[in-house]
Amino acid sequence: MVKDIILDCDPGHDDAIAILLAAGHHDINLRAITTVGGNQTLEKVTRNALGLATLAGITAPISAGHDGPLNRNLVTSPEIHGESGLDGVTLPDPAMDLDPRHGVDLIIDAIMESDPGTITLVPTGPLTNIASALQKQPEIASRVAEVSLMGGGASVGNATAAAEFNILVDPEAADIVFSAPWKVTMVGLDVTHEAQATPDVLDQIRALNTPISSFVDDLMAFFIRSNQREQQFAAPPVHDPVAVAHVIDPGILATEHRPIFVETAGKYTTGMTLVDRRPWINPDKNTHVATGIDVDRFWDHVINAIGNL
Repeated sequence: MVKDIILDCDPGHDDAIAILLAAGHHDINLRAITTVGGNQTLEKVTRNALGLATLAGITAPISAGHDGPLNRNLVTSPEIHGESGLDGVTLPDPAMDLDPRHGVDLIIDAIMESDPGTITLVPTGPLTNIASALQKQPEIASRVAEVSLMGGGASVGNATAAAEFNILVDPEAADIVFSAPWKVTMVGLDVTHEAQATPDVLDQIRALNTPISSFVDDLMAFFIRSNQREQQFAAPPVHDPVAVAHVIDPGILATEHRPIFVETAGKYTTGMTLVDRRPWINPDKNTHVATGIDVDRFWDHVINAIGNL
């Protein structure tokens, strides 16, 4: 069954793969792309989103959202993604204009104009736009099918010992999103660290021998170097498309229905996503944590989507 998604992102090398997966997979209808300051500044990630849309032939509306967190200064990640946010490749000049609406308004409009339960939100950056949309129009919580978000982790951090980058950038926004009365699946580092662009995966992508596959090869070459230098991964984990793949094929991930809380004020733990895994605790909200991944099945979807483009 084809599923409608709104992809809220901060491209970003792994966001780029998430966009290509959403654009190239036959089971996804990409309704809109919204951008948020995160991996790089809002201006840069929005330019990247427009360039990627031009590369992939995406015609869905694209709009810029918040340029920074709700209550904090923006922290970016040039050490991983470079000064442009997509270092290592040259994007085409955008062939489309930005939608004039603020990203938050585009999210609200798309949800409110659609039948309830037909749109899934897929945030792959800081959750500022999603939290702001909830604050502006709380009714969207009852109309969204699911929020499949890349962020957090039950047992590991990357930006700090306790926190994953997207949550750390705007923990207050994450707290709003995890506390809202809708289904949230946290696709965190516990599974995305397994989704690595290994030499075998890259060989399969190169074998497609298309302009898009060559672009992905160049994209990953930079990402490999930055991840080896900064986080000592031999092959880089490609986090964000896992959240899209969960929408396409929920069986890719093992999940548990558990309470999840976001730490907003800890001395060492700000941005931590605390998963209560005590078996006798019944969840009082509809939050789920991804605990396992079928890596081969995941890459099959990604590689097929790249081939379709």
